[in-house]
Amino acid sequence: MAVTAEGLQALLVVQAHDTAADQLRHRRATLPERASLAAVEGRVAAAEQEAAGEAEALGAVTRRQRRLEDELATVEAKVASTEAQLYGGSVRALRELQALQEEVEALGRRRSDLEDAVLEVLTEREPLDAALAALDDRRLALYGEAAGVRSAIAEAEAALDAELAVEAGARREAAAGIAADLLARYERLRSANQGVGVARLRNGRCDGCHLSLPATELDRIRHEPPHALVHCDHCGRILVRPDGSP
Repeated sequence: MAVTAEGLQALLVVQAHDTAADQLRHRRATLPERASLAAVEGRVAAAEQEAAGEAEALGAVTRRQRRLEDELATVEAKVASTEAQLYGGSVRALRELQALQEEVEALGRRRSDLEDAVLEVLTEREPLDAALAALDDRRLALYGEAAGVRSAIAEAEAALDAELAVEAGARREAAAGIAADLLARYERLRSANQGVGVARLRNGRCDGCHLSLPATELDRIRHEPPHALVHCDHCGRILVRPDGSP
């Protein structure tokens, strides 16, 4: 494996850009606006569920109103037809005239009952119409609020994506001079160690896991050349000695 002191220093720069990119991706995934959007969408869902219940109730009332109005129209047509017979002169027998008169009166009573029933239904329907209208207004306001939050999320994502692009470019530049096998080892260690594959060795302590290395291991590292590839005895990360000593 081709390892140089410069390559190890460059690896620290790569790590810095990878860490910055990870932080940017975390910020992107946990934008506070996302929680706001979830809350608004929850209120939208609740309003839509409430509207569905009101619409179902209104539908039942509307169907009852339609049946009553249809029956009322039938009765009114029957009244008109019976009155035409009663007063048209085609019926002259007293008994038949009396029967027609009684039928007109019965139809009149039925018509009055139906008219009262229609008025009751209209009275019952009025608050349902008002509730649905209010819910429609509320949903429209929530849709607008959700759209505003989505716009804010898109704007924040675009800004973070621009920063990520800068980090990616700087990372490529820093990695250009690092041997491929060393970079591959770094990537494996980074994947296994919560995003950190290389760390500085300071005062006998690994900056990655923040644990002190055993004295025997420090003595061994002290006798290695500055470009030697050494690893933390605890976490396995690549260790870089800025000045060539533990």
